Amino acid sequence: MPPVSRTQPDASPLPMRDASLRLNDFYEVYEKPDPRRVKQEAARCMNCGAAFCMPEGGYRDNADRPAGCPISNKIPEWNRLVETDRWRDAYDRLALTNNFPEFTARVCPAPCESSCIVGIHDRPVGIKSVERAVIDRAFEEQWVKPRSPRRRTGRHVAVVGSGPAGLAAADQLNALGHRVTVYERADTPGGLLTYGIPSMKLDQHVVARRIALMEEAGVDFKTDRDIGRNLDAAQLEADHDATLLAVGALAGRELYLPGRELTGVTLAMPYLEHATRHRLQHRPIPEPLDAAGKHVVVIGGGDTGADCIATAFRQGAASVTNVTRRSQPPERRDAQHPWPGPAATYTLDYAHAEGLAKTGHDPRAFNLTPKAFRAYLDGRRVALLDLEETAPNQKPRRHTLRAELVILAIGFTGPDTPALLDALRLGPDQLTQAQPRPGLFVAGDARRGPSLVVHAIAEGRTAAAQIDRFVARTP
Repeated sequence: MPPVSRTQPDASPLPMRDASLRLNDFYEVYEKPDPRRVKQEAARCMNCGAAFCMPEGGYRDNADRPAGCPISNKIPEWNRLVETDRWRDAYDRLALTNNFPEFTARVCPAPCESSCIVGIHDRPVGIKSVERAVIDRAFEEQWVKPRSPRRRTGRHVAVVGSGPAGLAAADQLNALGHRVTVYERADTPGGLLTYGIPSMKLDQHVVARRIALMEEAGVDFKTDRDIGRNLDAAQLEADHDATLLAVGALAGRELYLPGRELTGVTLAMPYLEHATRHRLQHRPIPEPLDAAGKHVVVIGGGDTGADCIATAFRQGAASVTNVTRRSQPPERRDAQHPWPGPAATYTLDYAHAEGLAKTGHDPRAFNLTPKAFRAYLDGRRVALLDLEETAPNQKPRRHTLRAELVILAIGFTGPDTPALLDALRLGPDQLTQAQPRPGLFVAGDARRGPSLVVHAIAEGRTAAAQIDRFVARTP
């Protein structure tokens, strides 16, 4: 168990452990909530006049993006149940729309809170905190049971990929009575949830616990299965009544600059995966990817970048700097980000708060554009990063940072599965289609592009409904 620590001052009913203490371990950053504070937070939801947090059909922001919860969680309903101390009913209501609240309550950036009406003039309701309290209590009280079907349909569906989209689809299809086999190329199910998100944010036992429940319900998981390498695509389709591709979008966006080939310049996913495997399986971290004692630069200001920052600090980096081309966000919502869309204001993620606690300043450096990686005298290992500062209304200036490990966390471009596409005779553009051909379906980041875990769950649920209709009308 994590060490006991004082709680940071926080209006949330789910406060973080003290940053200076949690930097010494890989336990989850949040403390167990006080049920009384959770009920008080849920009661704030009752001040709302219209639930923009849970759109039916989808409110959209000024950039025509969906605003609110992508899976239309019945947020005011379970908040009301928590307020009246009906925790079991709150869990039942939560589970109606969300297969994996324990995942979203930990890693979702909570677009529901950006759309909260209370948040127009006050702090938005801590929806994610209440969700976390409900699902954690549900597991503690053993309310979460395997979703075993009452009968089997005789249909067999293959799900390729065991990230959130694949898991959601498999869970839905199994509950409908279809036999489901999930094929995963890694040695452990979970996809991005297992090897792409560090345990400080999502402990891997949380993922393993859900996988075990699904196995108990009848879902069959086969690991080390990679279409185009050791799994025949034609045979896979022939053996199943329908096949779903939920392979994610893990091909990292590259930064083609002078010196990119130098040792010590890496994409984010290999870095995070090796760090996780080291913790879970005691595998040695390849020396170029170990942050211990090194001056680390993380390029990219999103969630993946924050995870790399937190991991590097825990590995004992000499320094960590997060470089981003973006300007520092405003303290308050501006005209370019009107409600109910994302506020895009200046906030400290868990990793940024840890950097502040360790060094006295936010590890992010804004308005900086990378220009080149430079090597030591040996010409092989990265030593320096050349940058250009492009602050608004100022003349560009050149900077140089010490950089013995540079992590590229600048997003993803699509699936990293060319052998799979070749084996299935699919072009990359066909992955954007929900059903490229009869019996073959696509869902999650592989179809819609890199996005949030909650979007992946929504995609998996939608795909499951489509597959269920397909097999019902297929002889």
